[in-house]
Amino acid sequence: MSSIFSKIISGDIPAHKVAEDDEFLAFLDVSPLVMGHVLVIPKKEVDYIFDIEDETYAKLTLFAKKVAVGIKKAFPCKKVGVAVIGLEVPHAHIHLIPMNHVSDMNFAKEKLKPSQDDLAVAAAKIKAAL
Repeated sequence: MSSIFSKIISGDIPAHKVAEDDEFLAFLDVSPLVMGHVLVIPKKEVDYIFDIEDETYAKLTLFAKKVAVGIKKAFPCKKVGVAVIGLEVPHAHIHLIPMNHVSDMNFAKEKLKPSQDDLAVAAAKIKAAL
């Protein structure tokens, strides 16, 4: 069940990583809803988030929480929204999105098209806040 996320984990595809440990990876969405939009994934390939073993699921949630705290510091906002959709890539992932308005979480709206430089700056801001 190899996916684009598996290729990011292996380093075959570059990504703007903001946090990583032995089990999880957090990186910027290259087509974000708003700047600071991060994807958090388990390194183990699992398609459906609720198929993840309980202990790993709990640790994934705690990892995402740490990243969300960094996002909120780096991109001041009212809250960091959390979404799990799971249809676009067959690898479990959590969207963390800085929000000031409900519309910031509207996945039907047109996505941003930031440059690689803009993404690098955003990633650096989040890493520094962590």
